[in-house]
Amino acid sequence: MIFYRMVLWTIIFFAGLNNQTAGAAPIIPLPQISVGMQAAQNPQEVATSLQILFMLTVLSLAPSILIMMTSFTRIIVVLSFVRSALGTQQMPPNQIIIGLALFLTFFTMAPYWQQVNEQALQPYLAGNLEQEAAMDKGIQPIRDFMFKQTRENDLALFVNLANINRPSGPEEVPTYVLIPSFVISELKTAFQIGFLIYIPFLIIDMVVASTLMSMGMMMLPPVTISLPFKILLFILVDGWHLVIRSLVASFK
Repeated sequence: MIFYRMVLWTIIFFAGLNNQTAGAAPIIPLPQISVGMQAAQNPQEVATSLQILFMLTVLSLAPSILIMMTSFTRIIVVLSFVRSALGTQQMPPNQIIIGLALFLTFFTMAPYWQQVNEQALQPYLAGNLEQEAAMDKGIQPIRDFMFKQTRENDLALFVNLANINRPSGPEEVPTYVLIPSFVISELKTAFQIGFLIYIPFLIIDMVVASTLMSMGMMMLPPVTISLPFKILLFILVDGWHLVIRSLVASFK
Protein backbone atom coordinates (compact mmCIF):
# COMPACT_ATOMS: atom_id res chain seq x y z
CA MET A 1 0.00 0.00 0.00
CA ILE A 2 2.87 2.41 0.82
CA PHE A 3 4.47 1.65 -2.54
CA TYR A 4 1.27 2.49 -4.39
CA ARG A 5 0.93 5.74 -2.45
CA MET A 6 4.49 6.71 -3.38
CA VAL A 7 3.77 5.98 -7.03
CA LEU A 8 0.56 8.02 -6.81
CA TRP A 9 2.34 11.01 -5.28
CA THR A 10 5.04 10.78 -7.94
CA ILE A 11 2.44 10.88 -10.69
CA ILE A 12 0.73 13.83 -9.00
CA PHE A 13 4.06 15.63 -8.66
CA PHE A 14 4.92 15.36 -12.33
CA ALA A 15 1.36 16.25 -13.26
CA GLY A 16 1.72 19.41 -11.17
CA LEU A 17 4.98 20.27 -12.94
CA ASN A 18 3.30 19.89 -16.31
CA ASN A 19 0.43 22.13 -15.22
CA GLN A 20 2.85 24.80 -13.99
CA THR A 21 4.74 24.62 -17.25
CA ALA A 22 1.52 25.15 -19.15
CA GLY A 23 0.72 28.20 -17.03
CA ALA A 24 -1.97 26.61 -14.83
CA ALA A 25 -1.86 26.15 -11.06
CA PRO A 26 -1.51 22.58 -9.72
CA ILE A 27 -4.87 20.99 -8.96
CA ILE A 28 -3.80 18.98 -5.90
CA PRO A 29 -1.31 20.62 -3.50
CA LEU A 30 1.60 18.48 -2.33
CA PRO A 31 2.09 17.93 1.42
CA GLN A 32 4.97 19.63 3.22
CA ILE A 33 7.21 17.33 5.28
CA SER A 34 9.30 18.73 8.13
CA VAL A 35 11.49 17.11 10.79
CA GLY A 36 12.05 18.87 14.08
CA MET A 37 14.06 18.32 17.27
CA GLN A 38 12.94 19.27 20.77
CA ALA A 39 14.42 18.80 24.21
CA ALA A 40 13.35 15.62 25.98
CA GLN A 41 10.98 16.27 28.87
CA ASN A 42 11.28 12.95 30.73
CA PRO A 43 13.48 9.82 30.88
CA GLN A 44 11.04 7.87 28.70
CA GLU A 45 11.57 10.30 25.81
CA VAL A 46 15.35 10.03 26.27
CA ALA A 47 15.14 6.23 26.10
CA THR A 48 13.00 6.43 22.96
CA SER A 49 15.50 8.79 21.30
CA LEU A 50 18.37 6.46 22.16
CA GLN A 51 16.46 3.49 20.73
CA ILE A 52 15.83 5.38 17.50
CA LEU A 53 19.52 6.30 17.29
CA PHE A 54 20.46 2.66 17.90
CA MET A 55 18.10 1.46 15.18
CA LEU A 56 19.52 3.97 12.68
CA THR A 57 23.02 2.75 13.54
CA VAL A 58 21.99 -0.86 13.01
CA LEU A 59 20.43 0.01 9.65
CA SER A 60 23.63 1.74 8.54
CA LEU A 61 25.61 -1.39 9.50
CA ALA A 62 23.10 -3.79 7.92
CA PRO A 63 25.25 -4.48 4.79
CA SER A 64 28.22 -5.42 6.96
CA ILE A 65 26.05 -7.62 9.16
CA LEU A 66 24.63 -9.34 6.08
CA ILE A 67 28.11 -9.95 4.69
CA MET A 68 29.90 -11.03 7.86
CA MET A 69 27.29 -13.14 9.66
CA THR A 70 25.54 -14.97 6.83
CA SER A 71 26.35 -17.15 3.83
CA PHE A 72 26.84 -14.12 1.57
CA THR A 73 30.66 -14.15 1.79
CA ARG A 74 31.09 -17.69 0.47
CA ILE A 75 28.48 -17.28 -2.25
CA ILE A 76 29.79 -14.00 -3.68
CA VAL A 77 33.41 -15.22 -3.69
CA VAL A 78 32.51 -18.47 -5.47
CA LEU A 79 30.39 -16.68 -8.08
CA SER A 80 33.27 -14.29 -8.69
CA PHE A 81 35.57 -17.28 -9.18
CA VAL A 82 33.16 -18.71 -11.73
CA ARG A 83 33.21 -15.51 -13.76
CA SER A 84 37.00 -15.25 -13.55
CA ALA A 85 37.47 -18.89 -14.57
CA LEU A 86 35.24 -18.40 -17.59
CA GLY A 87 37.23 -15.31 -18.56
CA THR A 88 34.11 -13.43 -19.65
CA GLN A 89 35.31 -10.12 -18.11
CA GLN A 90 32.13 -8.40 -16.88
CA MET A 91 29.61 -11.07 -17.89
CA PRO A 92 27.50 -11.64 -15.87
CA PRO A 93 27.56 -8.02 -14.65
CA ASN A 94 28.30 -7.18 -11.03
CA GLN A 95 24.64 -6.33 -10.40
CA ILE A 96 23.58 -9.84 -11.47
CA ILE A 97 26.29 -11.51 -9.37
CA ILE A 98 25.43 -9.50 -6.25
CA GLY A 99 21.68 -9.93 -6.77
CA LEU A 100 22.00 -13.70 -7.18
CA ALA A 101 24.23 -13.87 -4.10
CA LEU A 102 21.66 -11.92 -2.08
CA PHE A 103 18.75 -14.16 -3.07
CA LEU A 104 20.81 -17.30 -2.38
CA THR A 105 21.70 -15.80 1.01
CA PHE A 106 18.01 -15.23 1.77
CA PHE A 107 17.31 -18.83 0.73
CA THR A 108 20.02 -20.44 2.84
CA MET A 109 19.41 -18.23 5.88
CA ALA A 110 15.59 -18.42 5.80
CA PRO A 111 15.29 -21.26 8.40
CA TYR A 112 17.52 -19.39 10.85
CA TRP A 113 15.75 -16.07 10.35
CA GLN A 114 12.46 -17.86 10.89
CA GLN A 115 13.76 -19.09 14.24
CA VAL A 116 14.78 -15.53 15.13
CA ASN A 117 11.28 -14.34 14.25
CA GLU A 118 9.53 -17.05 16.24
CA GLN A 119 11.80 -17.13 19.29
CA ALA A 120 12.72 -13.47 19.70
CA LEU A 121 10.95 -10.93 17.49
CA GLN A 122 7.33 -12.02 17.90
CA PRO A 123 7.55 -12.58 21.70
CA TYR A 124 9.23 -9.17 22.04
CA LEU A 125 6.53 -7.43 19.99
CA ALA A 126 3.88 -9.23 22.06
CA GLY A 127 5.48 -7.94 25.27
CA ASN A 128 6.46 -11.38 26.55
CA LEU A 129 10.22 -10.70 26.40
CA GLU A 130 12.40 -7.84 27.51
CA GLN A 131 14.72 -6.25 24.96
CA GLU A 132 17.92 -7.84 26.29
CA ALA A 133 16.34 -11.29 26.48
CA ALA A 134 14.99 -10.91 22.96
CA MET A 135 18.44 -9.98 21.65
CA ASP A 136 20.01 -12.98 23.37
CA LYS A 137 17.42 -15.34 21.89
CA GLY A 138 17.61 -13.64 18.50
CA ILE A 139 21.37 -14.04 18.13
CA GLN A 140 21.34 -17.72 19.13
CA PRO A 141 20.13 -19.18 15.76
CA ILE A 142 22.72 -17.05 13.92
CA ARG A 143 25.43 -18.30 16.29
CA ASP A 144 24.33 -21.89 15.63
CA PHE A 145 24.71 -21.28 11.90
CA MET A 146 28.16 -19.75 12.29
CA PHE A 147 29.34 -22.57 14.56
CA LYS A 148 28.34 -25.15 11.93
CA GLN A 149 30.48 -23.42 9.29
CA THR A 150 33.47 -22.44 11.46
CA ARG A 151 36.58 -24.56 11.61
CA GLU A 152 37.93 -25.45 15.02
CA ASN A 153 41.46 -24.19 14.29
CA ASP A 154 40.11 -20.81 13.12
CA LEU A 155 38.08 -20.52 16.31
CA ALA A 156 41.11 -21.47 18.39
CA LEU A 157 43.16 -18.78 16.65
CA PHE A 158 40.88 -15.95 17.75
CA VAL A 159 40.39 -17.44 21.21
CA ASN A 160 44.17 -17.25 21.66
CA LEU A 161 44.35 -13.76 20.16
CA ALA A 162 41.61 -12.57 22.53
CA ASN A 163 43.55 -13.95 25.54
CA ILE A 164 40.51 -15.65 27.02
CA ASN A 165 40.25 -19.00 28.72
CA ARG A 166 39.61 -22.02 26.54
CA PRO A 167 35.81 -22.39 26.25
CA SER A 168 34.32 -25.65 27.44
CA GLY A 169 31.37 -25.33 25.02
CA PRO A 170 29.90 -23.15 22.26
CA GLU A 171 27.88 -21.12 24.74
CA GLU A 172 31.10 -19.80 26.30
CA VAL A 173 32.49 -18.47 23.01
CA PRO A 174 31.88 -14.70 22.76
CA THR A 175 30.19 -13.46 19.62
CA TYR A 176 33.02 -11.03 18.87
CA VAL A 177 35.36 -14.03 18.72
CA LEU A 178 32.99 -16.19 16.70
CA ILE A 179 32.36 -13.68 13.89
CA PRO A 180 35.97 -13.26 12.62
CA SER A 181 36.52 -17.01 12.99
CA PHE A 182 33.46 -17.63 10.84
CA VAL A 183 34.58 -15.10 8.21
CA ILE A 184 38.04 -16.60 7.63
CA SER A 185 36.53 -20.10 7.58
CA GLU A 186 34.09 -18.95 4.90
CA LEU A 187 36.92 -17.44 2.86
CA LYS A 188 38.92 -20.66 3.04
CA THR A 189 35.94 -22.76 1.99
CA ALA A 190 35.14 -20.35 -0.86
CA PHE A 191 38.72 -20.49 -2.17
CA GLN A 192 38.68 -24.29 -2.02
CA ILE A 193 35.52 -24.38 -4.12
CA GLY A 194 36.99 -21.76 -6.47
CA PHE A 195 40.11 -23.89 -6.99
CA LEU A 196 38.00 -26.87 -8.03
CA ILE A 197 36.05 -24.64 -10.42
CA TYR A 198 39.23 -23.34 -12.03
CA ILE A 199 40.72 -26.77 -12.86
CA PRO A 200 38.61 -27.75 -15.94
CA PHE A 201 38.88 -24.27 -17.46
CA LEU A 202 42.63 -24.23 -16.85
CA ILE A 203 42.93 -27.52 -18.71
CA ILE A 204 41.09 -26.03 -21.69
CA ASP A 205 43.44 -23.02 -21.70
CA MET A 206 46.50 -25.31 -21.63
CA VAL A 207 45.20 -27.51 -24.44
CA VAL A 208 44.36 -24.54 -26.65
CA ALA A 209 47.71 -22.85 -25.94
CA SER A 210 49.63 -26.05 -26.75
CA THR A 211 47.64 -26.58 -29.95
CA LEU A 212 48.25 -23.04 -31.16
CA MET A 213 51.95 -23.31 -30.37
CA SER A 214 52.27 -26.59 -32.26
CA MET A 215 50.55 -24.99 -35.25
CA GLY A 216 52.95 -22.05 -35.16
CA MET A 217 50.17 -19.54 -34.43
CA MET A 218 52.08 -17.77 -31.66
CA MET A 219 50.66 -14.32 -32.34
CA LEU A 220 47.05 -15.42 -31.79
CA PRO A 221 45.99 -15.00 -28.12
CA PRO A 222 44.91 -18.39 -26.70
CA VAL A 223 42.10 -16.73 -24.74
CA THR A 224 40.37 -15.76 -27.98
CA ILE A 225 40.10 -19.43 -28.97
CA SER A 226 39.57 -20.98 -25.53
CA LEU A 227 36.75 -18.65 -24.43
CA PRO A 228 34.06 -20.17 -26.72
CA PHE A 229 35.12 -23.68 -25.67
CA LYS A 230 34.92 -22.79 -21.97
CA ILE A 231 31.46 -21.29 -22.42
CA LEU A 232 30.37 -24.36 -24.41
CA LEU A 233 31.68 -26.69 -21.68
CA PHE A 234 29.90 -24.65 -19.01
CA ILE A 235 26.63 -24.87 -20.95
CA LEU A 236 26.92 -28.61 -21.68
CA VAL A 237 27.45 -29.56 -18.03
CA ASP A 238 24.73 -27.09 -16.89
CA GLY A 239 27.31 -25.15 -14.94
CA TRP A 240 25.05 -22.75 -13.09
CA HIS A 241 22.92 -25.62 -11.85
CA LEU A 242 25.98 -27.49 -10.56
CA VAL A 243 27.53 -24.43 -8.93
CA ILE A 244 24.36 -23.30 -7.18
CA ARG A 245 23.51 -26.83 -6.04
CA SER A 246 27.01 -27.31 -4.63
CA LEU A 247 26.91 -23.93 -2.91
CA VAL A 248 23.57 -24.51 -1.22
CA ALA A 249 24.51 -28.08 -0.28
CA SER A 250 27.76 -26.87 1.30
CA PHE A 251 25.73 -25.14 4.04
CA LYS A 252 23.81 -28.25 5.05
